[in-house]
Amino acid sequence: MSISSEHKPLGKQVTGSLHMLSPIVELNVGGEMYTTTLSTLKKHPGSKLAEMFTGQPKLRTDSEGRFFIDRPGTYFKYILEYLRSNQVPTQCIQDVYKEALFYDIEPLIKQLEDSPQIFGELVARRQFLARVPNYSENIELMIRIARAEAVASRQSSVIVCVVRTEEDAARCQDALNSLDMDKKSVVKFGPWKAVPSISDLLDCIQMDVEAKGYKISFQPHVAEKVFRFKSHDFFYKFLFTWW
Repeated sequence: MSISSEHKPLGKQVTGSLHMLSPIVELNVGGEMYTTTLSTLKKHPGSKLAEMFTGQPKLRTDSEGRFFIDRPGTYFKYILEYLRSNQVPTQCIQDVYKEALFYDIEPLIKQLEDSPQIFGELVARRQFLARVPNYSENIELMIRIARAEAVASRQSSVIVCVVRTEEDAARCQDALNSLDMDKKSVVKFGPWKAVPSISDLLDCIQMDVEAKGYKISFQPHVAEKVFRFKSHDFFYKFLFTWW
């Protein structure tokens, strides 16, 4: 004998409107289990999270009937705490910010963007790097060159030319034309119109390459040939260590 729909376990109800659900909702977020209320999840009507629980069910359920969200469960507790008490997290700021963006919880996003960690990254560093032509593409090019030269080696190096002004760019090109090196293997950064210096950009390059899991260091690259200006004004050697 079949069980009528009103007597089915709550978590198993995946058809029909969500307004028929109990106010208590069980969630499986990336393997982490949470219990909360429907009103908490729908606290911000314009968010993606609220949309998941509005109207027709938009989520799959796990084997126990809990609604499943395929996101990192560790950080959902901070999202939930904010929805419950408006408490802005002070831990794992970068990761919580990514989840707030995914769930599109606008008030939390704005408050996190005011934190020193996010403000410094978004407003200061990223705005600077946005003014450095082809910055992201050059980071990937550096990695490709380093990997190509890593065969049977513990380390591989990439020569980087960093120029802040158009005048320096012209001088760097003159140096490249005179240097005995493969010009295609030299990665050029700049010029840019912003306050940060060449050393600031070098730090950014190291930071972003290391964020991809590589062990890297850099130092000025002094060419053997003598020029009317110092070659290490422009050229730096980035050393990738593989083992």
